[in-house]
Amino acid sequence: MDARWWAVVLLAALPSLGAGGETAEAPPESWTQLWFFRFLVNAAGYASFMVPGYLLVQYFRRKNYLETGRGLCFPLVKTCVFGSEPKVSDEVPLAPRTEPAETTATWQALKLLFCAAGLQASYLTWGVLQERVMTRSYGATATSPGERFTDSQFLVLMNRVLALIVAGLSCILCKQPRHGAPMYRYSFASLSNVLSSWCQYEALKFVSFPTQVLAKASKVIPVMLMGKLVSRRSYEHWEYLTAGLISIGVSMFLLSSGPEPRSSPATTLSGLILLAGYIAFDSFTSNWQDALFAYKMSSVQMMFGVNFFSCLFTVGSLLEQGALLEATRFMGRHSEFAAHALLLSICSACGQLFIFYTIGQFGAAVFTIIMTLRQAFAILLSCLLYGHTVTVVGGLGVAVVFAALLLRVYARGRLKQRGKKAVPVESPVQKV
Repeated sequence: MDARWWAVVLLAALPSLGAGGETAEAPPESWTQLWFFRFLVNAAGYASFMVPGYLLVQYFRRKNYLETGRGLCFPLVKTCVFGSEPKVSDEVPLAPRTEPAETTATWQALKLLFCAAGLQASYLTWGVLQERVMTRSYGATATSPGERFTDSQFLVLMNRVLALIVAGLSCILCKQPRHGAPMYRYSFASLSNVLSSWCQYEALKFVSFPTQVLAKASKVIPVMLMGKLVSRRSYEHWEYLTAGLISIGVSMFLLSSGPEPRSSPATTLSGLILLAGYIAFDSFTSNWQDALFAYKMSSVQMMFGVNFFSCLFTVGSLLEQGALLEATRFMGRHSEFAAHALLLSICSACGQLFIFYTIGQFGAAVFTIIMTLRQAFAILLSCLLYGHTVTVVGGLGVAVVFAALLLRVYARGRLKQRGKKAVPVESPVQKV
């Protein structure tokens, strides 16, 4: 059984094999450019930081450093390894609403419109730019086809650097709860977040953007399976119904749309494996962040901690591979790419802030509805701008998926109104 799985992965990692003589859209120049090899190299780079850090944490805990440690390094070790429990007096109380009664409804409607517009603008722009950067050439002329940017890890770094700056400024300008979580615990969510983002960018080399969006929308299915198998969690009948509708809708889209032009079954398999990796890593990120919120931190503190380690991992890995300089040179050769990458990062950072504000003002249900509509708009916009063809059956499948997602939001809200315990909503701190 293991040999069969390795054969599937090898077939996906080598698009030239089993492609029936077809040429992939962006064939790798050598075996070192294969996505599976790059994934292993990136993982090795992250491990060069994670493994020594984990050993140090275990050493300090085994030596009971919190009780016996002294010196200049003690505050740093305590913050990174042990953390501190926040005092009751350090908790930031929720500010009471002070709007006059006669203007509350109007003001709430304006704020909702502001949140919806901000989320739609941030993430629709982000999606369009993501597809542009990963699937189109830069510097193309009448005599030259130009060149494509292939280093997904550098894009992850740019997104995380700007998000780190924004989160740091928010922590400085706005009062936050006293931080109590050990800093090293952010590294696990950071690692899975970096890997999920890398898989997301890399998958666009092999599958269309609409396919990627639908894969994200169907993430609820593996989450339910893991909850059933690992946590022995029970689900309501409507949850099984909506999960079944989502799987039917995704199957209708994938089976009716067919492969993209100049793509092969092997490249499509590569894309599906990468999307499965994205879903797996992203699900771990959400669950780990949920556990970290037990330390009573704010969402901005979570954003800062996760992005801090993400920057550390990606910079270290790029330096070890010698890829940071090459990516910088590519940016210097193509100013258009530099502008796209910068705007991509701005949209990512601003989108996270809009997520926090929307959930804080209107709750997770309203946020989920806005983001579900955003995914539908993203598919439509991608088809219009980049010429993806969707058949009638495929379009019907997309409609089934998003109808099922909205039905889940409605059913969860009804359960909450009746006083029943609703299914926990995944932590939305890192969405891109």
